[in-house]
Formats: sequence, C-alpha cells, structure tokens
Amino acid sequence: MTLQVLVLYIAIIAIILTAAVAYFKKGHKHWVMTFLQNFTGVLFIISGMVKAVDPMGTAFKMEQYFTEFQYTLADTAFGFLAPLFPFLSSISLVFSVGMIVLEIVLGLMLLLGYKSKLTSWAFLLLVVFFTILTGFTFLTGYVPGDVNFFSFGSWGPYTESNMRVTDCGCFGDFIKLEPKISFFKDLVLLVPAIYFVFRHKDMHELFSEKVRMGVISASTVLLLLFCLKNYQWGLPVVDFRPFAIGTNLYEKKTLEEESAASVTIVAWKIQNRASGELQEIPNDEFLKNYKNYPKEEWEVIEQVKTEPEIPATKVSDFSIMSPDGFDLADDILTDEGHVFLIVAYKLDGQPYDEEVMVADTTWVVDSVHIGTDSLVLVKRIGETGSHKEIHQKFSWNEDYLKWYKEKVNPLMENVIAQGATVYALAGGAGEEKLASFKEHSGSTVDWYEADDILLKTIIRSNPGVVHLQGGKVLNKWHKRHLPKTLELK
Repeated sequence: MTLQVLVLYIAIIAIILTAAVAYFKKGHKHWVMTFLQNFTGVLFIISGMVKAVDPMGTAFKMEQYFTEFQYTLADTAFGFLAPLFPFLSSISLVFSVGMIVLEIVLGLMLLLGYKSKLTSWAFLLLVVFFTILTGFTFLTGYVPGDVNFFSFGSWGPYTESNMRVTDCGCFGDFIKLEPKISFFKDLVLLVPAIYFVFRHKDMHELFSEKVRMGVISASTVLLLLFCLKNYQWGLPVVDFRPFAIGTNLYEKKTLEEESAASVTIVAWKIQNRASGELQEIPNDEFLKNYKNYPKEEWEVIEQVKTEPEIPATKVSDFSIMSPDGFDLADDILTDEGHVFLIVAYKLDGQPYDEEVMVADTTWVVDSVHIGTDSLVLVKRIGETGSHKEIHQKFSWNEDYLKWYKEKVNPLMENVIAQGATVYALAGGAGEEKLASFKEHSGSTVDWYEADDILLKTIIRSNPGVVHLQGGKVLNKWHKRHLPKTLELK
C-alpha cells in the first residue's frame, strides 16, 4: 500500500458518502464542504485506526520526538521548556492513546457534522500539531549533526542521514512515509482545516443531535478499550511490523542484505567550501575528474544511490552480541530446533551506589636460611587495614520481577526440558545490570544485550516471548497470555 493508492481509495469513499448525503439531504448545497468533511473524516479515521492497533508503537515514536525537542531547546531562549519533555516521555503511552482516540473521534465528528465550530477548531489545532512534528522531522535534514536546529545560519544542504527522526509515524507501521511527503501532506491538510474554521456553518449535519452525541460518546469509550486491549491486555490485533507471526526472518534478512549489497552509486553531491555552491555529478564523471574537486575546496555532502529492490527493515538490524563479541544472529535464525527469545526492551530497575568496606592486606617477604647454603622466601602478613569503595547496585521493581518468577521462568524450564534453546535479550542494560537481574529474577538462561529499538519492534510487551524454528516466527506471547507449559512437536 502506498500513500497515493490510499488517497485514491479515500477519495472514492468520500465521493460515495457525498452522493449519499445528496440523496438523503435534498436541500443541501455546499458540496465542496461535504466532500472535504467526508474526505478528511475518513482520512483521520483510517490514520487513527492503524495506530490504534498498536498504540505502544506511537508512544515509542513520541518518546523520540520528546527527546529530540528536549535537546534542541535546551541551549536556546526556550530552554525553560526543555524539562517538560522528560515528563511527557514518561506519560508517552497516555499521550499516544489520547491523541489516537482524538484523531478517530474527530474523523467521526467531521462525517456526522457534530458541533461544527468545536470540530473545526480541534481539527485545525491537531493538523498544526502534526505539521510541527513532520516539519521538524523533515527540516532536520538540513541541519548537520553538531548544529542546533535554531542556528539557521549554519544549515546546510538537505541530507537524509541528518534527520533526527526518520519516520513521522503518521500511519504507524502500515505505511512508511518519507518525512518530506509527510510534511507536505500536512501542509495540504491545513487548507481544508482553515476552510472549516471560516465556513463551519456550511457543514452538513447527519441524524439528530442526540444520535450524534450518542455515537461520539460510545465511540470514545470503545476506542479507549480497544487501545488498552492492544498494549495493556495483549499484543496488537494486527501486526504490521516485519517480525509478524509466519515471517521467515532468516530468508527476509538474507534478501534484504543481498538487495542492499546490490545498491550502486549513481552520483555525488558536493559543495564548494568557500561559495556554498552545490553540484550533483554523475558517478563515472566524478571518478574520472575527482582531482578537479580537491578536498580543500569541495566537500562531499551525499552519495546518490539506487533504491534497493527490497527495502531494508529492522530485520536487517537483527544482531545479538555475546560478551566475547560474537554475533549470535545466524545461530538463532538458522537453528532448525525450537528457539525461544525472552524479550525485554527495558529492565525495570534503578541503579544506586553502595559504599563497601574492602580489606587491605600488606605482605612482607622474609628470607629464611635452611642449612648453610639454602635460602627460602616466606610471605607473612605485615599490616592489615581497609578502605571504602563505591559499588553500583540495582533496585528492582518487585512487580516486574514477579512476571519472570511466576510466568516466564516456569515456561522456559518447561521448553528447555524438551530440548529447546532459550536466549534472553535486554535493551541497553550492560553486563552488571544483566548479572544483577539474572540473580534477582531467578532466571537460569543466558542474558544478552541488544538494541532496545530492535526489541521494541520484535514484540510489544515487556517482557514478551517469541517462538522461532528455522528462522520462522511460530508464535509470540504478551506477558499476560504466557502459557504455563507447551508441547513442542
């Protein structure tokens, strides 16, 4: 599915709904308004629903935005706003669910013509909010990594790798849009949003006031429950991510890597250091005449490459490193036996420093004569004492440990007894934290560190369990739905 195809489908639905309004409301005359109501209403409903099946994914995306806003504003005149964003990150799930429900309900309000003035202003404010997010994402492509966003004089040519957030998340994992496309989409939506504000009295109204209010109220409650079901009470009902059940991860990873290897350079974007002049030179020409562009005068901005036949996904980043630096990815994905992954994108524990007294012992070496010509060196304690050292410890959330002690560990013991291999993966932990958690949780399997974003993509549960065989995803379980035992075939 592409954005163009989706827009076409939405336009067709909007035309059908507009024709229905024309049939049932004979005296209605504002057909442009009615079409725009239907088009934007259906768009918001679809955009919201594909995020409602995975509100945790939207929450992760909002965390990225809040982190970038915090760092961007910290050293500016708006620095007083920076402390707000860590708080927003801490409630990102609440923020995500609220935004998703608002988006879908606004779509319904537009279709029904419910409280036209309130709906118009709410629609405008939400579109402005989306425009700020997508605009920030796109415009950071002009900002070098060591330059603050508000240092406009230091902006350079657009480079995709400069972008702080690479995907706006407008349609969740259903459709991945380039930031530039997302930004222009929201700019276009500002047109009907402003039109609604000034002409809201021309909006059509369907059914009676009580029916409209009943539909909106019931929809709000049902949507809240639906969002909760998709992260708090279980996994998303529809999985748009590349680790969905039934996916052969080894085949997918291999094809993506081969496709990436076949990408070729077609041109070079270079910039004159003195004048700022930009040039895009075909690859063959640049390689023949590269001496005409000395590094002292010209800077390579970007390599223009062909698009891979198979776009890369997070499966390409599947990498699990052992403490000795060995990548276990192939071992996991090529194992024809049963493989289980315990996935914890974040271990719920807080570090603290503990002062420990460590004994000091000074040894003295004495020379002892044995007979007339033999000499033996003997060690003895000369002096004893102690000194203070600071050791890092971890305080663990007991409710979090309970999931492992009562759910995860018994299941893993059950499958290991049947010959399965188990790997436990934690995001951004470190050896000390992993060792402490293994001890306090009573886990008997080996724990490895992995990229937290990769783990968040694999399964929307912390902890969660994934069952693989021959690289294929056979099943995934939310922590609330872990079976007590499994019979492995």
